[in-house]
Amino acid sequence: MKNTILILLLSTTTTFFAQNYNLDKGYIAEGYDVVSYFDNAPKEGKKDFTTEYDGVKFKFISQENLEKFKKSPKKYVPQYGGYCAYAIGLKGKKVSINPKTFEIRDGKLYLFYNSWGTNTLKLWKKEGAEKLKEKADENWLKIIKE
Repeated sequence: MKNTILILLLSTTTTFFAQNYNLDKGYIAEGYDVVSYFDNAPKEGKKDFTTEYDGVKFKFISQENLEKFKKSPKKYVPQYGGYCAYAIGLKGKKVSINPKTFEIRDGKLYLFYNSWGTNTLKLWKKEGAEKLKEKADENWLKIIKE
């Protein structure tokens, strides 16, 4: 009985954390290697180099990048669970992203929607990235408490 409750609690906790991450295609950043963004060259990861962190899956292009991530995962995890930073800042809404549209700001990874003629990274910069980032930080705290 105790083991059943523990398993139920653990699976519920994992589901809770996963809800706060954008898991399109089953991985953070649609399977792109989050470490590769910091080299300004995002690349789709390979199934040979995967790990889980905070209950969600990450893919990497190499064992080297996988090890870098394991040493300091918080450095590489995208802000706002990998949802569009602009949408989180503007309206507090979880919107999917284009994994090739990103910004590294103050050592953190921000991902953006870019489709159907709308590039929210351009809007983020045009409308004031710092102000939107502050609002996104506030909105994200509300979202993860829901």
